[in-house]
Amino acid sequence: MTNQFNFDIKSAGQISKEFIDRNILTFNQATLFVKELAYGRNADKNNLASVFTDNCGTCSTKHALLKKLADENNFETVKLIVGIFRMNKNNTPEISATLLQNNLDFIPEAHCYLKFEDQILDLTKINSNPKDFVNDLIEEIEILPEQITDYKVNYHKNYLVTWLDNNKQINFSLNDIWKIREQCIEDLANR
Repeated sequence: MTNQFNFDIKSAGQISKEFIDRNILTFNQATLFVKELAYGRNADKNNLASVFTDNCGTCSTKHALLKKLADENNFETVKLIVGIFRMNKNNTPEISATLLQNNLDFIPEAHCYLKFEDQILDLTKINSNPKDFVNDLIEEIEILPEQITDYKVNYHKNYLVTWLDNNKQINFSLNDIWKIREQCIEDLANR
């Protein structure tokens, strides 16, 4: 990303000000800052500035924060995407034990990232790379930063209901699958 799309942060918006206050003056600098933050859940996902106060973020909060930064600086061509992908032991080795324990090859996971033109930007962790999930991508939709909470969760759960209906050999309820998914997320946060 460092030699690709970039802009100077000039807006007086709240998110732009948070970056400027930290002497982060370009979008590329902001993406590097966000990528280097620890992976972890934020105290208040509805307040994107919590990424700064918590000094961490998830795929949702980190990418929604950067989308908001782009919007504040009139770069609406940066898109916030939620994609459903097959999270498995190959693309997410940290969850191998949980999948094995539950006799699952994969679990459909909703992952947020940015798109600019044909470029996918995954800034979740320092070593994140779109190649880690793009071959296992099932579907994707564009969302707004405000939709990373209830809307994203409902979209994900609705997908899981359909997936379970189409795969009767998987003997889990939605609640069971969600608990397994939560364990996978905990596995990621602890590594």
